[in-house]
Amino acid sequence: MTLNLTIDPAAAEAPYEQVRAQIAEQARSGLLPVGHRLPTVRALAEELGLAANTVAKAYRALETDGVVETRGRNGTVVAAAGDAADRQAANAAAVYVAQARRLGLTRAAALAAVREALRAEYGDRG
Repeated sequence: MTLNLTIDPAAAEAPYEQVRAQIAEQARSGLLPVGHRLPTVRALAEELGLAANTVAKAYRALETDGVVETRGRNGTVVAAAGDAADRQAANAAAVYVAQARRLGLTRAAALAAVREALRAEYGDRG
């Protein structure tokens, strides 16, 4: 199984973000199963025609998000990301709720703000 990544140099998103988003989506969808070993930073950078630092930045972001784990000499592998992503989303939601309460928003206004932010981010896709 190999990564299927495409970098669009004309895209508004930086190349590292394109790499991060595509790997994250493939991990979430199960296309990259838990434990799948990713290419080395250098190998992927060479394959995609990117600087090694660009791929390293994407890998660091994926690790921070809990999508991958680095196992030293054993490389970087897809993690069981669901739990980590769920924890991070719950923490972000708790921070938002506390801020909304401090601002004096009603529950309905706080939910409306979230709906609008989701619509702005995802559009009609979801």
